[in-house]
Amino acid sequence: MSEWWTYRLGDFLMFSPRTYWRLVELYNRQLWPAQLAAALAGVALLWLVLARRAAAAWLVPAALALAWLWVGWAFHWQRYATINWGAHGLAVAWAAEAALLGLAAWRQAAATVPPSQRTTRPAALLLALAAVVVYPFLRVVAGAPLAQAEVFGLMPEPTALATLGLLAALRPRRWPWLIVLPIASLLVGAATAWVLAAA
Repeated sequence: MSEWWTYRLGDFLMFSPRTYWRLVELYNRQLWPAQLAAALAGVALLWLVLARRAAAAWLVPAALALAWLWVGWAFHWQRYATINWGAHGLAVAWAAEAALLGLAAWRQAAATVPPSQRTTRPAALLLALAAVVVYPFLRVVAGAPLAQAEVFGLMPEPTALATLGLLAALRPRRWPWLIVLPIASLLVGAATAWVLAAA
């Protein structure tokens, strides 16, 4: 029997990189042209925050709640779980974040801050912009087909990244508990990407 220190992280991977990206590709093909609608929704959220609309205080978390609920159910629960037994746990975490975002939206709808009293953070908006506009093309730049693009609102990493950016641009000190699961999701995604690259 081999010693435990001879194992690589990739030896514990339950699926091959080809299997994972094929799953993403099939998922994207089944949902087309929802990617266009999701990208437009992301741009609209950015505009709401940039324009300092008072409604952004509740519309942004409400829209993000829907995105988290969708990714948790459609990607993690329905598809990713077919190749990764831990995906059901991820789906539950994503549903929990959706509930937290929904709660924040409900609370803000009753106490919307006037635009003149709200400030935005350019760095946070750039982060959200990168998640919505740039992130989908990272796989294409790496030589993968466009069908493997990871789009905000449909895939975990760009959705979590955009969530961090949009929430930080709005009011990070009032919603610190909303960023815990997005950060955790990005760490899981980064670890998965690292293992896939090493496999």
